[in-house]
Amino acid sequence: MTSLDLVIKNVRVVRPRQPAVERLDLGVKDGRFAVVAPDIAASQARGVFDGRGLLAFPGIVDAHTHVGIYAPLAEDAVTESKAAAMGGVTTMLTYFRTGQYYLNRGGSWSDFFPEVLKLSADRYWCDYAYHMAPIESRHLDEMEMLAVEHGVPSFKIFMFYGGYGLHGKTDADAQRRFLMLGPDDSYDLAHFEFVMRSAARLRERRPEVGEHVSVSLHCEMADVLNAYTKLVQRDPTLTGLRAYSAARPPHAEGLAVWIAAYLAHETGCRNINLLHLSSRKALDAALLAQAIFPHVDFRREVTVGHLLLDCDGPAGAQAKVNPPIRPREDVEYLWQGVLDGKVDWIVSDHACCSTEVKGARRPHDDIWPAKSGFGGTEYLLSGVFSEGQRRGLAEHRIAELTAWNPARRFGLTAKGDVAVGYDADLALLDPTRRFVVRAADSPSSQGYTPFEGQELTGQVQATFLRGHLIYERGAIVGPPRGRYVRRPGPRF
Repeated sequence: MTSLDLVIKNVRVVRPRQPAVERLDLGVKDGRFAVVAPDIAASQARGVFDGRGLLAFPGIVDAHTHVGIYAPLAEDAVTESKAAAMGGVTTMLTYFRTGQYYLNRGGSWSDFFPEVLKLSADRYWCDYAYHMAPIESRHLDEMEMLAVEHGVPSFKIFMFYGGYGLHGKTDADAQRRFLMLGPDDSYDLAHFEFVMRSAARLRERRPEVGEHVSVSLHCEMADVLNAYTKLVQRDPTLTGLRAYSAARPPHAEGLAVWIAAYLAHETGCRNINLLHLSSRKALDAALLAQAIFPHVDFRREVTVGHLLLDCDGPAGAQAKVNPPIRPREDVEYLWQGVLDGKVDWIVSDHACCSTEVKGARRPHDDIWPAKSGFGGTEYLLSGVFSEGQRRGLAEHRIAELTAWNPARRFGLTAKGDVAVGYDADLALLDPTRRFVVRAADSPSSQGYTPFEGQELTGQVQATFLRGHLIYERGAIVGPPRGRYVRRPGPRF
């Protein structure tokens, strides 16, 4: 008599916090791991999958994406979640906001967020959740509603938005129109303070979600960006990604980190996430802030793009992103931070920006008019594995950086481990398989990739979402099974 829905046989299980990699079988029942043992009889399950000795990582939690930023949400969710599944990603968390891009509308979250959920339903091939950015002053009073009624306890501040555009320098009136701010609204340091105060109050008022209430920050200072952009655009010796890096200099990141840290201290906002740190100065500032304010629980994030690309590489304008791709010395410093345990998680910051939208059909096109952002969720696990293994990063640390740590922070209580009771999310990776990144191989609608031509070692061969095979050897499998995940999830 069968007691399991599926048994995945003969895999080498990589678990966070456990250096040993064991050859095991995995039994799945009702979408969760029910048995993890050396030899599970095939007769116990209705279905059997041969894992062929592949490494079995927990399904990747890509905690920083931007689904729906440059294309309609309902369309973007389909193509970009397929790309995620190709890379072993089983949960995508997207930063979302009112204003231009995304749904291109302002207004109350009570009207806005149900529309986000409606457009998302039955469109994702992986599970999904959202972080929200309080843009208008009315959103401060809706943070509790969003956390309690919709399971969204994580919020975001874009520190440069108050005085600098998404893609480059802009005037104040244009930026207000971009954010769709009302006459009594402002997006400035005072607003950032009030977001943190609201988060601190929410944590105290609602202990059932309090542990997972956090504020994430994109740390760059608009005044510095404006001044340096003027200088750089007058300098004919600076072009391409090196010019863009100089126009958004690392100390603009470091200064923003310090301001964010002091505001967290001042407001009693305990959980702070410092996003996509791209430079030595930014990471150093984040570490010093932690030492000075030990009562604030800072988490430090880097992206696979900032770990695989540098500003002298061939990607050029196609790799324009905020904060910028940096020189090689910054890349190596970030890697050292990863190896030393000073980075908490690695993400893609996936923002599918098609060639037509990007405005840069060739890498050497003018950097300034090109739109910011690019996709890469499909290369998150392979990129970290390939470059990390070469530098001595242990497999269980990769599982922590790409699954366990972000799942714990953001209240994905059933995600991030290969153990009894957890969602049966799995990325099966062949650690010896070399492949060359080609945009043509990705289901993403982007049409190019700044990683084009890179050779990586370690390719995802199969992805399971709650025990359902959703990707295998180059092909998406089955219908979209992704579910919206309320956070925090149930404890078990």
